[in-house]
Amino acid sequence: MTKLSNVITRVEEVIMGVLMAILTIIMVTAVFFRYVLSDPLPWATEVSIYLFIWFSFIGGSWGLKYGTQAAVTFLLDALSENKQRMLKIVQDVIMLAFLIIILVYSVKWLMLPSTMLQKSTSLGMPMWIPYSAVPTGILFAAIHIVARLIRLLKNEEKLQEKEIGDELV
Repeated sequence: MTKLSNVITRVEEVIMGVLMAILTIIMVTAVFFRYVLSDPLPWATEVSIYLFIWFSFIGGSWGLKYGTQAAVTFLLDALSENKQRMLKIVQDVIMLAFLIIILVYSVKWLMLPSTMLQKSTSLGMPMWIPYSAVPTGILFAAIHIVARLIRLLKNEEKLQEKEIGDELV
């Protein structure tokens, strides 16, 4: 499962890079058209919002893999190493349950006829395309959590955290 998580991480990094490059190009072009040519692009804002939504969900999943979210750890830091591991297991199980619930409901919502037939205002693009960022990001995040949970249960997570911490410093 760790290998799958690592592959997904690489895919996420490529997707985020491409999305950010496209977003930058669109925003620079939109500013140029609006302020230099006085002819704004009506679709630029809509596309930028959809790209940013995709970037946010993919980036959130990527950040979850590396634990880059803000956290209050004074309770965790006060516990022994074994109790820290147990608390992390409980935390990951709860987070995984939450992600699975969100994943199930987001897929159900995405499959509704009203959602599948909805079109965007400027482009007329099917809205299932930007909406699918939700289940995609949640699925990737769930895979990262399962991989971390397996490492915790095998008592391998502490080594990986140290390696990641050394890489980032």
